[in-house]
Amino acid sequence: MIEVSGLTKTYGPKRAVDDISFQAPPGSVTGFLGPNGAGKSTTMRMIMGLDRPDSGTATIEGKPLADHVAPMRAAGALLEAKSVTPGRTARNHLRVLAASHGIGRRRVDEVIQMTGLDTVANKRVKGFSLGMGQRLGIATAMLGDPSTLIMDEPVNGLDPDGVLWVRNLARQFAAEGRTVLLSSHLMSEVQLTADRVVVIGKGRILADASIAEFTAQAASGAVTVRTSDDEQFAEIVGAEGARATRTSEALVVDGLEPPRIAHLAVGAGLDLHELVKTNATLEEAYLSLTADAVEYHATAQEGAAR
Repeated sequence: MIEVSGLTKTYGPKRAVDDISFQAPPGSVTGFLGPNGAGKSTTMRMIMGLDRPDSGTATIEGKPLADHVAPMRAAGALLEAKSVTPGRTARNHLRVLAASHGIGRRRVDEVIQMTGLDTVANKRVKGFSLGMGQRLGIATAMLGDPSTLIMDEPVNGLDPDGVLWVRNLARQFAAEGRTVLLSSHLMSEVQLTADRVVVIGKGRILADASIAEFTAQAASGAVTVRTSDDEQFAEIVGAEGARATRTSEALVVDGLEPPRIAHLAVGAGLDLHELVKTNATLEEAYLSLTADAVEYHATAQEGAAR
């Protein structure tokens, strides 16, 4: 369990994190989302005890990470995958960390195999690709077999097979009753991996909900309908005060819920071939919510796309 309460952090004139509170419960994957500069990395660093908050608390299993007898067994984190001495081999990097926490060499071999680093474990880290560096960072996070796993952009540089592996890893950790906090800008991947999301913008919490609740809030309310006579049904819907827009294949109805639409179709003796309420994707819901929280906007140059 990660618990953040009233967490605040200021750098000079900028308040990077502004009195935020949320929980990442065990047994689930919590997506931690927000635009660049929103305060995600600062928050994760404070949870891991790498930055000290101005006020508020961040605890793992009820106490700050530094107060745990064996911090690596309480939490593992992938925050900066390249924070490794470049002249060391991957195996020696892991062995040094393991020795500092009383972790045996067998566990080093386990995480090397688990992360697919078998063939490069004895190579110097300075020659690693971005993807191999990510795998080493994840191996480091998993070294203590922690109850809490925190990952910032874990699929960065990974191929599709690696992306799937990270997704399954996060889901497996959660299935074992552990806590997973995962930050990523890949909304489609978060939607496939996370159970719930915490969204932050300009240092403040914008949303804290399950994936289903979050996307439902952004749904348009439109319903796609196909009947045996769409033209007749459009008139019926119009008489109910709703709006029906014809497309090449169906009607898009605004202003009526699916049960009422079905009732009207059956009452008119029409066959109902399709009835689907349009749900927002996580990306659509996220972009809608954070539109005013984005600090850095790019503009297309005139004549750039012709």
